Amino acid sequence: MDFEFDTLIINGKIATASECFNGDIAIKDGKIFAIAPDLKSLKAKSVIDAEGAYVTPGGVDGHTHIDQENTPGAKDYPYRGCDGFESGSRSSVAGGTTTFLAFAMQHKHRPDHSLSDVIGHYHDLATGNSYCDYGFHLIITDPKPERLAEFPKLIPEFGISSVKLYMTYDSLKLNDYEILHTISTARKAGITPMIHAENVDIITFFSEELEKLDLLDPYSHARSRPALAEQEATNRAIVLSEVMNVPILLVHVSSPGSVQRIRKGQGKGLPVYAETCPQYLLLTDSRLQHPNYEGAKCVCSPPLRPSKEDLDGLWNGCRNGTFTIISSDHCPFRMYSDEGKAVAIKDSGKPGGDWRLIPNGIPGIETRMPLIFTFGVCTGRLSIERFVQLTSTNTAKLYGMYPKKGSIIPGADADLVIWYPQDKYKPTVLTNEMLHHDCDYTAFEGMEMLNWPRFTVLRGQVVWDADKGEVTGTKGYGEYVSREPSWFAKNQVLFDDITQTAWKNEWRPQFDRPLFK
Repeated sequence: MDFEFDTLIINGKIATASECFNGDIAIKDGKIFAIAPDLKSLKAKSVIDAEGAYVTPGGVDGHTHIDQENTPGAKDYPYRGCDGFESGSRSSVAGGTTTFLAFAMQHKHRPDHSLSDVIGHYHDLATGNSYCDYGFHLIITDPKPERLAEFPKLIPEFGISSVKLYMTYDSLKLNDYEILHTISTARKAGITPMIHAENVDIITFFSEELEKLDLLDPYSHARSRPALAEQEATNRAIVLSEVMNVPILLVHVSSPGSVQRIRKGQGKGLPVYAETCPQYLLLTDSRLQHPNYEGAKCVCSPPLRPSKEDLDGLWNGCRNGTFTIISSDHCPFRMYSDEGKAVAIKDSGKPGGDWRLIPNGIPGIETRMPLIFTFGVCTGRLSIERFVQLTSTNTAKLYGMYPKKGSIIPGADADLVIWYPQDKYKPTVLTNEMLHHDCDYTAFEGMEMLNWPRFTVLRGQVVWDADKGEVTGTKGYGEYVSREPSWFAKNQVLFDDITQTAWKNEWRPQFDRPLFK
């Protein structure tokens, strides 16, 4: 039999979520066909020599704002991020991420738009424009009964198995009653709720007090959103999840106090999952104090925290399993443009600007994998297996893409990252000029990178070649990924009448107890 493979990857140090071993990988028709210690005798159209470097699953970024209109600023200005699907996906593959999930946003000011309309709009934006594979989360801002009634068709018709809910921002926030209705409906449909947990009333109070004191510089954005605002909302989200027995993911967790509350819930056996981001592992709020309004570049929500101890607390959460995934929360705005961060100076009429007008968010889809590899794996903070879990495999499992994505096993999509051999990579100072997004800055400027993806492979095609210094994939090669219910939730019992069952088994016994002994 004269059988020829499309690609062979040889001499790799293959790293999965559970083990690391030396071996070769054979790829055929976009899928991993075989993995073995030595496949060099096989025929293939192309051969990539990993030269002993790590080969990891393609990155899966579960939190990106791509081509998203009305991304909120502190005062909910109608900002739009600067990366569409073309530039965002181009940047993605150059940083080793082969699949990302973007947000399709429901808008309160468009009550006549069904969830189907929202999904269709984002398909129009993405189709034919992406260099990598992608999927959608839904942002729910108006959970009226007719919209929640659409939840049962999200997975079978649209392949969407997750929704995001906000506890802050006036144009996005849901109150506890609305959250309870939404997550209980999501549970019956097999959908995973994601929650942005910050106490909006604490933020409003501090914002008003800062305004009275005329403290409107970028650093005051962090003052307006203290860690306790996140910690209170995190605890409340966990309680709401426990009341309804609903798995939830707490997104972009930024403070050790929140990590402690999440770990306590997990210790009780609650299905509580957590995400953090490179900015909360590597940057402190001193970045917000840079002169000439440069601090605006690092305004994001939740804000950066004050100390090295805060960073260390989050790294501990990555090591000990509290964090399920590390995402980028890629939310790019140019510094200098009509919708950029410096608009807070122009529109405020104040020489020092007004942080309430700064669009919240930083770019990070391209730097996520290299940063965590550099400051996690290369420094010994994370094992290579834990790196794979946090940046790829767990994300694929959490959002119903595993084992097609996030794995190196026969039959999986051939989505792979081949890194440089550590002794052959010259440490490089990160600059924005190195990157492929449409943003005019990176918050991680000046950091020394100890490795970078040498080749990114998407469904068998090399889409990034660092030796050539170019994206080698083609726009439109990226495909929509239709998702199933969370792999983590598959063993959870789903019941049709959640209220009746919960009342019978959990709540009624409490009311049946006598008030006084």
